[in-house]
Amino acid sequence: MRKAKPKKRYILPDPKFGDTLVTKFVNYLMVDGKKSIAYNIFYEALEMAEEKTKENGLEVWKKALANISPAVEVKSRRVGGATFQVPLEVRPERKTSLGIKWMITFARKRGEKTMTERLAGEIIAASKGEGAAIKKKDDTHRMAEANKAFSHFRF
Repeated sequence: MRKAKPKKRYILPDPKFGDTLVTKFVNYLMVDGKKSIAYNIFYEALEMAEEKTKENGLEVWKKALANISPAVEVKSRRVGGATFQVPLEVRPERKTSLGIKWMITFARKRGEKTMTERLAGEIIAASKGEGAAIKKKDDTHRMAEANKAFSHFRF
């Protein structure tokens, strides 16, 4: 057990939209500390999504993130020698971070040529309620639903 709760780190808003959620997303997207490149990828992906959907890029992205974020997840809990998958509600902070991680992970696995195109494709798919990240969320929800019987093992 740790002695004290870790201090909450506050992140600065991004330069273009002034949104801290964008900065958080870019921090997850960033590889090898190359933040300016990550920002360029993100902003270009939003522009691309805006061109394809004819809607505000930031709004499309936020809608996609909301669609991906899970409401429940399962956590392994050991009770008397047996391990149970116990369904738990997801805290709001974890909800967004899981959504961000899933969006970036599945964008990286897509078949398009550049990361900008992949990310734009994943954003558009997620905002429509389809794509690999949405499938991941649905699988998580299905697993929690299947293990509802063990919800009394909550801690």
